[in-house]
Amino acid sequence: QVQLVESGGGLVQPGGSMRLSCAASRSIFGINIMGWYRQAPGKLRELVASMTNAGEITVADSVKGRFTVSRDDPKNSVDLQMNNLKPEDTAVYYCNVRAAFHHVYWGQGTQVTVSS
Repeated sequence: QVQLVESGGGLVQPGGSMRLSCAASRSIFGINIMGWYRQAPGKLRELVASMTNAGEITVADSVKGRFTVSRDDPKNSVDLQMNNLKPEDTAVYYCNVRAAFHHVYWGQGTQVTVSS
């Protein structure tokens, strides 16, 4: 059973930066898309940013220009660099991998709180 292990969450002040990392516990066959979602209290889970094998990047409008997604395929890992954080970025962030044969993997979630 593949597990996605996330790290890097916590408390940060508005305007600060934080980097989230996610690595698979073992190699995943046929990875197509790697990325991050988030879910704030009382809201639906939403896509934050993702990257395909071809390098195509999708970024939510709310974080464009502030968040950057990157992946390291040999390591089966994906990172999310978050700059100029705002209180509305407060949420649980989930790593996501979509692979061949419609396999979808989720991390356990890491809390990011932006507050002074």
